[in-house]
Amino acid sequence: MTGARDRQVDNSLAAQFAQLTATLLAAPSVKDVLQRVLDATTVMVPAADVASFTLLDPDGGFHTPAQTQDLATDLDVLQYRFREGPCVAAAVPDGPAVAICPDLAHEPRWPRWAPAAIGLGIRSVIATALLPGAPSGSSVGALNVFSKTAGGLGDADRDVLLLLATHASLALATTDAVTRAELQAAHLRRAIESRDVIGQAKGIIMARRGVSAETAFDVLRRTSQDLNVKLADVASTLATRHTEIDLPTR
Repeated sequence: MTGARDRQVDNSLAAQFAQLTATLLAAPSVKDVLQRVLDATTVMVPAADVASFTLLDPDGGFHTPAQTQDLATDLDVLQYRFREGPCVAAAVPDGPAVAICPDLAHEPRWPRWAPAAIGLGIRSVIATALLPGAPSGSSVGALNVFSKTAGGLGDADRDVLLLLATHASLALATTDAVTRAELQAAHLRRAIESRDVIGQAKGIIMARRGVSAETAFDVLRRTSQDLNVKLADVASTLATRHTEIDLPTR
């Protein structure tokens, strides 16, 4: 009976991967490829609460071009800041094919990121490397999956994610409607917009309180942490509604 169930699961996965292949071949852009793989990931890996892609920039930095929820981006950004974590480990050219942790409460490899991830409600994680060559000759990255359940992600999920990462890599390598350079340009535009609005918010705080730029940024940072809201969002709210609100003092 168990063997019959296993065959049913295998047949179901085979059918899902066949459908995914057809879907990816029809994807008009790199971003569409990434989003379609993430959509398939949440179906094929039931314990995946959030998922994302990490891409390595030519200058050695990282960015997240696609994700299922903002929480995934927050988890990735923490890794980029700390320069540690499963996504960072799997995304670099000499990294492991898979970085997996069943329970972050007992993870010594990432002493700063693991506690931060737990603080955001995440307990287990798998990151699988993308094959070099997609979408350009120097492109590397990772497919990242996070679960809010300790032990929620296991070896069977790892195997599925390795296949998904391979599908993503091959699809990216053959997709030329949108290039990686365009993805990076969009990422850069978002970064510049965030920087500009943070600068506006700092200026408002400096003018109101007569403090330095460093102190003003610290006010924004603390408020972001206290409210559990992205720093850029806090800055945008202050910049657009500065006549109505002020940030709290400590």
